[in-house]
Amino acid sequence: MNLYKPVSEPHSYVCGVSRSILGQPWRWRGSAADGRDEGLVPDDLVAQLLMARGVAREEVERHRTPTIREFMPNPSIFRDMDKAAERLADAVEAREPVTVFGDYDVDGATSAALLIRLLRGLGCDPQAYIPDRLMEGYGPSGEALVRIAEGGAKLIVTVDCGAQAFEALEMAKGAGVDVIVVDHHKCASRLPEAHALVNPNRLDEADEAAAHGHLAAVGVCFLLGAATLRVLRKRGFFEGRAEPKLVELLDIVALGTVADVAQLRGLNRAFVTQGLKVMAQRRTIGLAALLDVARLERAPTCTDLGFALGPRINAGGRVGKSDLGVRLLTTEDAAEARAIAEELERFNQERRAIETMVCEAAEELCKAQGNRSVAVVASTGWHPGVIGIVAGRLKEKLGRPAIVIAIDEQGVGKGSGRSISGVDLGAAVLAAKDSGLLVAGGGHAMAAGLTVERNKVDALIEFLDERLGGDVVRCREDRALLLDAALAPGGVCPDLCDALEAGGPYGAGWPGPRVAAGPVKIIKADVVGNGHLRLIVAGDDGRRIKAIAFRMAESELGQAMLGAPPRRKLWIAGRIKRDDWGDRPTAEIHLEDAAWAD
Repeated sequence: MNLYKPVSEPHSYVCGVSRSILGQPWRWRGSAADGRDEGLVPDDLVAQLLMARGVAREEVERHRTPTIREFMPNPSIFRDMDKAAERLADAVEAREPVTVFGDYDVDGATSAALLIRLLRGLGCDPQAYIPDRLMEGYGPSGEALVRIAEGGAKLIVTVDCGAQAFEALEMAKGAGVDVIVVDHHKCASRLPEAHALVNPNRLDEADEAAAHGHLAAVGVCFLLGAATLRVLRKRGFFEGRAEPKLVELLDIVALGTVADVAQLRGLNRAFVTQGLKVMAQRRTIGLAALLDVARLERAPTCTDLGFALGPRINAGGRVGKSDLGVRLLTTEDAAEARAIAEELERFNQERRAIETMVCEAAEELCKAQGNRSVAVVASTGWHPGVIGIVAGRLKEKLGRPAIVIAIDEQGVGKGSGRSISGVDLGAAVLAAKDSGLLVAGGGHAMAAGLTVERNKVDALIEFLDERLGGDVVRCREDRALLLDAALAPGGVCPDLCDALEAGGPYGAGWPGPRVAAGPVKIIKADVVGNGHLRLIVAGDDGRRIKAIAFRMAESELGQAMLGAPPRRKLWIAGRIKRDDWGDRPTAEIHLEDAAWAD
């Protein structure tokens, strides 16, 4: 079965295109040019996709269908993991009161939910504490930890936070409560004092553990859960009682991993691959309710986790009630799950409206700021619950890191940033904090959060510009549209969509396949929805392709397509997506660039 309809021009024409409308070269991804002219059956295509993403030929079979067994490391390779597992096991055996303190985003909610459900399965009655974004801010405060201790908790486990909570953990120690920190954010050379601090991004981690620094916090929690079960197993805890099946929680591990934009390499690919299978069974009552609210009747995909489920759970922490996500993922009551899912849906609609207003204002400030290496915009009146999303929008539109800061009435700004591949924003924010520019700050390579006083925003802009300017220039100069295939128009079909999906799941660090199709001419071009460009193009064989470029109508690409001469031929490049609307499935291209063919 030849899924590629070979093009008549040599492939070097497409990859060496010098007239891309967006001004970027088109190149083959990795080893994707190998065997390009041969007819490919689906299995050959998957192998090609895997190798183009860095998988060695001898490792292809292992990566073709990634499993937990194949990619799961021994949890003991991580510093403090065994100490944390022993303490959790002690709490289980003694039935100690335990509180799980989580962040208010999806990674925090799923991390907390995983540990709560595991501990319930071990006979405990753990409590959850999720701080209010507006009133308490990110991470554990000393006051909150002391209150939890005064309420009777003997053990607190912080998840997706705590790596920088020096003062808070010192206060917790003074209150006589043990704290286990499970995090994945950047660490400083000095660590806060805790009973155990499990984080693959500790600077003192060995290379074997540090290789898992791309895990989301929920992935680290899964490893802690496995280590705890192993300790209890060795102690004979499960003699005469059933052992909880940790793999049944992989659905929430997959959700947290994708929603936190963790790189889908190695163990993370296994988490998501197997987690989607668990999610399709709808065992988690809260996720089943959320799927219903999102009107997803088919088996969920990786894209659904990032664009349908994740934003709805995030909405609670952004503009609503911060604990809704954890409550949804831990409830055993179908009616309660439905009510929470519907409430999250309402908050998500509210979030979208607020986001639109803040995004428009932030874009205007960016225009006035000029072409700095890092776009940093700040203003009063912005809702801090949407600044992370807006930063992501700016990053995508500008092609450079972006930080959006919401300044409150006291003149203190809460900021959220998103970066581009190859620019470590988290490390830069930590450096700014160490330089005295920030009240607080931290994060990882692709995302960061910070607290800054209004009168230091300009100094922060200069600091980031100087520190990251070189990295941003290099990354933007190296920017290229990486292709996996070149097709004649007739090759864009549902069968090819299905074959390409077999190389997934796709996401951060494991990009979806991108193809170039052509030569074609534009039959119709118009604007639909919120500034989306819609195209119908046709090849010399008469085969037509639908294409859409989201939010690109006003861009250079959009204007070129809308004003293109009717007979001028071009290549279009983007990702093929299956369209199941209508009587029979079709395929369309989500357009990213185009190049004239003459």
